[in-house]
Amino acid sequence: MNRRRRLIRASAAASTLTAGALVLSACGGDSTADDRKVDVAASFYPMEFLAKEIGGEHVSVTQLTEPGADPHNLELSPKQVGQLSDADLVVYLRGLQPAVDQAVEQADVQRVAEVSSYTTLETHGGDDHGEHEHGGDSHGEHDHGGDHGEESAEGHDGGGDEGHDHSAEGGKDPHVWLDPTRYAEIAKGVGKQLAKADPKHKKTYQRNTKTLVTKLKALDADFRAGLDGRESDTIITTHAAFGYLTERYGLHEESIAGVDPESGSASGAHLKELHQIAKEDKVSTIFSASNSSDRSARTLADDLGLKTDNLNPLESVRDPEKQDYFSVMRANLTALRSALGAG
Repeated sequence: MNRRRRLIRASAAASTLTAGALVLSACGGDSTADDRKVDVAASFYPMEFLAKEIGGEHVSVTQLTEPGADPHNLELSPKQVGQLSDADLVVYLRGLQPAVDQAVEQADVQRVAEVSSYTTLETHGGDDHGEHEHGGDSHGEHDHGGDHGEESAEGHDGGGDEGHDHSAEGGKDPHVWLDPTRYAEIAKGVGKQLAKADPKHKKTYQRNTKTLVTKLKALDADFRAGLDGRESDTIITTHAAFGYLTERYGLHEESIAGVDPESGSASGAHLKELHQIAKEDKVSTIFSASNSSDRSARTLADDLGLKTDNLNPLESVRDPEKQDYFSVMRANLTALRSALGAG
């Protein structure tokens, strides 16, 4: 009888230990879940760069656009739509990629950083060529964009145009990341959304955001110093991707096509005007965008006896191991200095 009682007590004790082990195991599982990386879906390279720079080791970033691919024409696979739904944060620019806009609108996305809400988009590349005063000394600085990075982008009422127009919503120029100051505004907004998605590492995201903004301010200073003393203010490009960059530093961009490089051939009248601008404004170089054909640039340059070169609109980076935002932007600065007689 006593032996039986001892067996029952031993069995009960073993059950208690097993239950306790299960509780400890469950607690350990919660700890692991708390330490998991934040899943971020970034629509294209400039968004991916921000997420990685600010998130650091605490984020796992998936870029929806393949390296080197044209982000405008992105079509999402069912797997990618699922990645948007599963992500803790989606970082994107509304109006640039209709497929992403539609997926964000229709999917059950947890949190978004819609970056146009952190700065001000403008219209560039319109039919305003006659307003440019040629040959003048207009080296003034155009300080566009204040501190627009305070708004939250938790709501997502996106849903863009179904066509593949290369402009953002309302015909605005989407290439805002080419202005380091505006890009810094966007970085602040993305940092805040990461902190909301992962409050545990809020201080890290704030510190990383501050570091990135400091680097962007240094890049801005490099552009200002590097373009000082230039001989010309005008650049001619194959399409108007560099409006924010040129405005920031007191330059003027003329383009063969508009914001959309696929908008068709330039008219004879427009080409004649570009000939006049090139001669009056001492243009030395016709720039093509590194992600598009240089045929129109070469044709115009041959007609005028000028050089050709590339500017990178940074919509994508072919080899992220060898290039990043800062290296490409400084390569753009080198090309501009040479073309404008500042080097």
